[in-house]
Amino acid sequence: MNIFTIGFTKKSARTFFTLIRESGAGRLIDVRLNNVSQLAGFAKRDDLRYLLSELCAVQYSHELLLAPTQEMLDGYKKLGTSWRDYEQQFLHLLGERHVENVIPVGLVDNAVLLCSEATAHQCHRRLVAEYLADHWGGVSITHL
Repeated sequence: MNIFTIGFTKKSARTFFTLIRESGAGRLIDVRLNNVSQLAGFAKRDDLRYLLSELCAVQYSHELLLAPTQEMLDGYKKLGTSWRDYEQQFLHLLGERHVENVIPVGLVDNAVLLCSEATAHQCHRRLVAEYLADHWGGVSITHL
């Protein structure tokens, strides 16, 4: 099983869509809590769905079970929660949601997990990929 991850921040549309197309992925799973922000540019839900289909022949889906809560996001982005604490809170949330049992393996296999962060280092998309890999086994993770 292959899971890819990508963030759109600090990427041009050309770079973003080329990376997705060249990955060979068949689906992009949006793991953002808010996928319609004006700050998202080409990565707003409706534009993204259209561009992925037209430019990459990739399906789009939005999966809120793989997104943090607003409270967690605010704590990390606005109130100074440390990355370590945010990471622990988010992994606990994934466990409470039992995403390894609820999210179909076929949905994630050969899919790209999308979030806004430029790199996967401190982004919840990496945590989602690693969590699923730990629970499912046999998963290769590639950060685009």
